[in-house]
Amino acid sequence: MLEQERENLVERLIKWGYLTKPQIIAAFRKVPRHEFIPGGGGSYAYADQPLPIGKGQTISAPSMIAIMMETLDLSPGLRVLEIGTGSGYNAALIAEVVGRKGTVVTVERIKELADFAKENLKRTGYGWVKVVTGDGSLGYEEGAPWDRILVTACAPEIPEPLIKQLKVGGKLGAPVGRDYMFQTWTVAEKRKEGEIVITEHGGCSFVPLIGRCGWRSDD
Repeated sequence: MLEQERENLVERLIKWGYLTKPQIIAAFRKVPRHEFIPGGGGSYAYADQPLPIGKGQTISAPSMIAIMMETLDLSPGLRVLEIGTGSGYNAALIAEVVGRKGTVVTVERIKELADFAKENLKRTGYGWVKVVTGDGSLGYEEGAPWDRILVTACAPEIPEPLIKQLKVGGKLGAPVGRDYMFQTWTVAEKRKEGEIVITEHGGCSFVPLIGRCGWRSDD
C-alpha cells in the first residue's frame, strides 16, 4: 500500500511539472519517505506537505524537494554537500541520484537529528552517506570544492563559506530571505572565481539556518 502511495505521489509531481528529470524521478520512486518520518508518518507519509520530525524541524514537502533537486541539475558522480540533514530523506534522494561514484556529505547542527538521520540512512541502504554534526553555515571545508551544495534552511543571505567551497562550474541552492516565513529559492552558479550568477525560482518557507554565517540562535 505504501509503495502505491509513493507511486501516486510521484505521478502527481510529474503531472504538476515538479519532476521532469528521469534520474530524479527514479530516486523519488525508490526512496521510502515514510522511513524518514518519526512513527512512519501515518497517512501523511506521501502527502505533498511538510511534516514535523522533532526538535522544531521539518521534512520538506516533496514538491519543494523536487524543485530543489531539479534546479541543481543533480546527476551521477557529483560531489554534493547538504546543509541541514533533518531526518536524512533529502540525503537519501541525493545519494540515489549521484550513486556510489559520487559523494554525499550532510551537515546537521542538532545531534539528536544527526543520529536519527544516520539510523534512517543505514536502514534504507544509504549508510555510505557521511553525516556530520556541526555548524552548517560554515560548510564542510574538508571535502571542498563541491559540485553542488544544497541548503535546506533559510539564511538572510548565502553564507560566504559556502560560496568559497563551491567548485567553479558548480551550483548552490538555498532559501534566502530576511523573513522567517517567506523566502525565495535561490540558485547561485559559480561561473569563475569571483563571478556568481543568481537565479530565483519562486517563494518558499523553511526553518532558519542557525549558525555563525546564518541566523544567530538568539535572533
